[in-house]
Amino acid sequence: MKKHLTVLVLLMLPAFAEIKVLKNFTLIDGTGNPAVADAAMVIDNGRIVRIGSAARLTVPPGAEVIDLTGKFVMPGIINLHGHVGNTVDMAQNAKFFTRENVEKNLKTYASYGVTTVLSLGTDLDLIFQIREEQRKSRPTYTRVFTAGHGFTIKGGVGGTPPGTFNPEDVAEIPNDVKELAKDKVDIVKMWVDDALGKRKKMPPEMSKAIIDNAHKHKLRVAAHIFYLADAQQLTDDGVEALAHSVRDQPVDQALIDSMKKHGTWQAAATLTREASMFVYAKPQPFLNDPFFQRGVSPAVLATLNDPEYQKKVAADPDFARYRGFLEMAQKNLKRLADAGIPYGLGTDSGPPGRFPGFFEQWEMELMTEAGLTPSQVITAATRSGADFLRVKDLGTLEQGKWADLIVLNADPRANIRNTRSINTVYIAGNQVAP
Repeated sequence: MKKHLTVLVLLMLPAFAEIKVLKNFTLIDGTGNPAVADAAMVIDNGRIVRIGSAARLTVPPGAEVIDLTGKFVMPGIINLHGHVGNTVDMAQNAKFFTRENVEKNLKTYASYGVTTVLSLGTDLDLIFQIREEQRKSRPTYTRVFTAGHGFTIKGGVGGTPPGTFNPEDVAEIPNDVKELAKDKVDIVKMWVDDALGKRKKMPPEMSKAIIDNAHKHKLRVAAHIFYLADAQQLTDDGVEALAHSVRDQPVDQALIDSMKKHGTWQAAATLTREASMFVYAKPQPFLNDPFFQRGVSPAVLATLNDPEYQKKVAADPDFARYRGFLEMAQKNLKRLADAGIPYGLGTDSGPPGRFPGFFEQWEMELMTEAGLTPSQVITAATRSGADFLRVKDLGTLEQGKWADLIVLNADPRANIRNTRSINTVYIAGNQVAP
């Protein structure tokens, strides 16, 4: 009888917490504060319970101790504009939106240090199940936030992307937004663009109806834009985020004033998206870089190295304009940042030719080329991303927050490309890469 009681008592006791101690690294915590040398961090069940000087650290009994002498630790990267699950190699189709493909994308993001992604408007309903599973547990791959089904119009930019609403009348919008609210989307996404005059553009009365109905359900709205005039109209109507940079002309004071008045974010500059429109017209050095190659298939590499594919890219009637759009996007990002407009990091990665993980790393480099400092870019990619998503336990490495972090072999403050010197990646204290 005593033996049975002993077994019962042991079963009723709580399991011992998993405790990790990382020590002897330089801490870049994402807050914008100065780095801390010889730091240490105690992680208990995926959360940071102590952080500070290694000299004053008391190692808890039974903890796994990981010596990171010479390493640098920063928060995981937050991508505020991605698309998951719809692409295989260089083809995009809604039939690809399976659990296997979504998880493959999220694991690829994680391997590059991207620990959170906001998927903007091309998701099928499966995404809500995956998101719920993550939020009830400790994720073992990149955390996903979602806009669910975005809003386009028939014949609009991108045709009708997978997983989108395509209203033909304003009267359809209230029910569509109500459905999004029921699914508790993290944001509402809409496309307002005409693809350089080649497509129909969503009319202002429709985009305003989306904003107004979203606000009725206490949902925020992010807009795909290209033109300054559309950015101005949408911001005046109360849109919370621009999901791309203005690319047709320099942003002006009127837009800056409206963004400040309405609290509008430049959530994503998507500089890599602009670069992807022209770089594949000739062989790129990164195609031979193992850091790039490990995130793509042999079929992708074969396509990008194919002279016929390169000729096809260069034959685009608007090809000569694309580099200028990138340069304009960079100038506008810098002006908005200097004006105090909040901004994060986003890439539009996921569609063919826009590669999850690698593009976020490249985006940071292009942001520094736009005139931002490495420290500004790191903060945008970490704390600012969490601020935009309104999550309090991500984005910085502080007591009580999830241990979503990247261990680097070199200092990213000295050169932003050092964010590529990945030693290990943790999400909720779980090592997810390599």
